[in-house]
Amino acid sequence: MTLAAGRQRTTADLPHWETVPDDLEAAIRAFKTALRTRIETFGRSVEEVYAAAERRVAARVAEIRAEKEAGESVWPVIDYTDIAHGSVSPAQTAKLRKRGCLVVRGHFPREQALAWDAGIVDYVERNRFFETYTGPGDDFFGSVGSRPEIYPVYWSEAQMQARQSDRMARVQSFLNSFWKHTSDGVRWFDPDRDALYPDRIRRRPPGTDSRGLGAHCDPGTLDLWLTRAYQQAFRHLFDGTVEEYDPWDAAHRTAGPQYPGSTMCSAFRTFQGWTALSDMDHDQGVLHTVPVPEAMACLMLRPLLPDVPEDDMCGVTVNQVFPASEKWHPLLLEALTGIPDVRAGDSVWWHCDMIHSVAPVTDQRGWGNVMYIPAAPWCPRNERYAASVREAFLSGSSPSDFPEEHYERSWSGRFPADRLDTTGRRGLGLE
Repeated sequence: MTLAAGRQRTTADLPHWETVPDDLEAAIRAFKTALRTRIETFGRSVEEVYAAAERRVAARVAEIRAEKEAGESVWPVIDYTDIAHGSVSPAQTAKLRKRGCLVVRGHFPREQALAWDAGIVDYVERNRFFETYTGPGDDFFGSVGSRPEIYPVYWSEAQMQARQSDRMARVQSFLNSFWKHTSDGVRWFDPDRDALYPDRIRRRPPGTDSRGLGAHCDPGTLDLWLTRAYQQAFRHLFDGTVEEYDPWDAAHRTAGPQYPGSTMCSAFRTFQGWTALSDMDHDQGVLHTVPVPEAMACLMLRPLLPDVPEDDMCGVTVNQVFPASEKWHPLLLEALTGIPDVRAGDSVWWHCDMIHSVAPVTDQRGWGNVMYIPAAPWCPRNERYAASVREAFLSGSSPSDFPEEHYERSWSGRFPADRLDTTGRRGLGLE
């Protein structure tokens, strides 16, 4: 018998709030007290559990540092043709699983991507977007001169063609397959069917000065600690069996609630991603990640250590991004690594829990254009969100995860419902 005297390791004894608590600080204090007690009941201290998580991450950080010093590519790079033909090598598969991120070379033909980029320009100019633009609906992205860096446009021909294409579905299915999607008799998601998650477009012109985005992650905020489903999803972090934590386990992540906020994502994404609509060099204000999927263990356990105030979760709160900072996470940020050069038609993907940032740039060389398309496999959570996506698609509205700007409601050239193919219809829950 262990110190737990045979107790089942469930999270049932942790306090939880399925909606935002009225008194956040009191809830955080109560949760921390209960969680520390719970971990100690199973025979380990919080400090021991955090140290075990940190050792695991530190080994990955050391590997990344060594790869950089040797001039090797930290980011896995796989040709689309190998994904399509099922010829991705075991070494490539292992590196993707270890790093949790990927560049897909030639995901779309370069000419197709450049044509999509030109089509988006025609779409917004034809509908006088710049004359009617009223300013950013959120303050997470800056503007480029008098024009936005992020266009609140969702329903262009280019975006919908890419979302419902066979090439996109094939890559999404490949990425979903890295997750454990069935356990305990539950199929948490369908790896071969994705929801069409509509997101925006970024267009950053040559000569741009952009402040970028600080290091953060996007799976949620305080709901990751305070809701029952996420307490079950992170059960191995919350019962002291941290060595068993698997960042690729989808159990309990596809059905639970999420606290509302300006950065929330109502869908479950296995990977966040974007498709390049222009060539971009690696030093021109590009995406960086901490390519260590296991880093989430450190992010989740760090607030329990005694140097963090009792009513603080290392700066995480509602209605803001989940920050990663030098103050609380210096080891993790040592591994922050930018993407390699990409060309129009390549796509870039990173694990949904992964810390990421966008580097600042001064006097950018060339365009920096992307359309955001994630991997969001069909599951109860995504099926619920699909109902609101269908309504937004049919009316040309901004999807409910985004600011209510609704520019496209009266636009000509919007992608019509009769052009949906089987993938598109299934992705919207229409069949």
